[in-house]
Order: sequence, then structure tokens, then C-alpha cells
Amino acid sequence: MHEKAYRSVVKTISWRTVGTLDTMIISYFVTGNLVMAASIGTIELVTKMVLYYFHERAWNKLSFGRVKTQENDYQI
Repeated sequence: MHEKAYRSVVKTISWRTVGTLDTMIISYFVTGNLVMAASIGTIELVTKMVLYYFHERAWNKLSFGRVKTQENDYQI
């Protein structure tokens, strides 16, 4: 079983939404400047979405931690 590329895209977007909000909140607490926090969040949004997508696709090529199901796999 493998995942389609569009699943990785949707997972990338949903995860980066959460991650970017976290980065913006932390950046605001560190800088005290909302514009600076939004700038940092925007830059990391783009770079980390691209990195995550390729990371996810690379992991989909590995069999590490996967169990291959056998056809007609049943118990009597």
C-alpha cells in the first residue's frame, strides 16, 4: 500500500498551517512585533512546506515500518 502524491500535498498544507501559527505566536512573544512575527511565519511557511513535501515523498519510497499484506490472508 502506498500513498498518492495529492495526499502528501494535503498533509503538507494542514501540518504547515499548524506549524506556521506556532511559529508566529513564538515569534511575537520573542520580538513583541506583530509585523515581524508575520514576516517570519510567512517565510517559514513556504520553505517548510517544500521541505516537508519532499521529506514525505522520500518516506513513501521506504518500506521501513510497513507490513505487506498478503492476498487471501485469512485464518481458520
